[in-house]
Amino acid sequence: MLDYEETVISPDVLKPLVIRALRRSSIRKKIAEYLFDISPSASYTSEIAHQVKTTPTNVIGALRGMGSRYKEKESLIHLNIIEPIEQHRTDIKLYRITDFGKEILQQVQDRH
Repeated sequence: MLDYEETVISPDVLKPLVIRALRRSSIRKKIAEYLFDISPSASYTSEIAHQVKTTPTNVIGALRGMGSRYKEKESLIHLNIIEPIEQHRTDIKLYRITDFGKEILQQVQDRH
């Protein structure tokens, strides 16, 4: 059975949704910009929070979604801007920007 919530959306349809999500949340935008700046490296939640001057809870919300403040459908991971990297030897989750995320950020930055 096909789960419609997990249906893959084409990049052309996703781009306006991503740009809207970045405009609606300065934290999401700062996180994406930070990970863009350190690309291809990845970072962990506390370091991202330190770099964008917010709390780890806000970073987790922006990355994955959390309640009504950070909707999961507008999260950076759900929108394919950021991807988690599983570390098999540690419990630390790292996050890095995707190629799609880089493309979107370049477009947003070119407009300003």
